[in-house]
Amino acid sequence: MSAPAWQKSSYCAQGNSCVHIAAPVPGTVCLTESGDLTGAILRTTPAAWAALVRTLKESRPHD
Repeated sequence: MSAPAWQKSSYCAQGNSCVHIAAPVPGTVCLTESGDLTGAILRTTPAAWAALVRTLKESRPHD
């Protein structure tokens, strides 16, 4: 697998703990958190990632 091109979450403030996402190869979505000193990477499918994002958006309180 090639080195992921990480993108930082648009919800990340200027703190040290930010979610980063990458799609290094077709069919794979990778997530990591900048505050994680172990450098752990969570890998999932685009369908599972889309379902998570959709669920989070739907369950977000509406102002």
